[in-house]
Amino acid sequence: MDHDEREANRQLVLSDRLNQELWVFAYGSLIWDPAVQVDEYRYGSLQGWHRSFCMRLDGGRGTHDQPGLMAALDTGGHCDGVAFRIPADIVDEETQFMWRREMFSGSYLPVFLDVDTPQGVIEALVFVMDRSNNRYMPQVPLDVAARMIALAEGGLGTNFSYLDSLIHHLDELGLEDEHIRVLHKQAREIRASEVTLEN
Repeated sequence: MDHDEREANRQLVLSDRLNQELWVFAYGSLIWDPAVQVDEYRYGSLQGWHRSFCMRLDGGRGTHDQPGLMAALDTGGHCDGVAFRIPADIVDEETQFMWRREMFSGSYLPVFLDVDTPQGVIEALVFVMDRSNNRYMPQVPLDVAARMIALAEGGLGTNFSYLDSLIHHLDELGLEDEHIRVLHKQAREIRASEVTLEN
């Protein structure tokens, strides 16, 4: 998405919320690097969506010749993550940065969903996978996904380092995601065997 498209999308999604505090649900890199000013964090659980490496990466941590996979939210199940609150007086400014980061390729749909927290239910902004986008790769077999993530690398580094960081931060927060843990284990083993073969 170019700047004008992103800004039009931001204005549409946040049309009546730019002067209100904003909760955002984080399930991937927003957990450890929100890149915006945050006043409060809470544990959060989202029903009806699950964390999935279902977005094809042709840049950043992958290439056209060796694409990787990025985490997104796909339908079904549930996802445990973190909700953070942006104060009302900086929502307009901070969400401009957020849209540049999250909506650069137009692969996400920004929607408002109910998130369960220990302090009660909140309505939060959530970036879910746009299933009509050509980057959407549903139901990639585990061994295929692990190999893609293990081998892909781009200008921002290896695809595996993103998955490794995700696992590290989920562990740090005491959040379980068994599927992502198995994916990480297989990708790590593939990387180890590839390095052994190269040496």
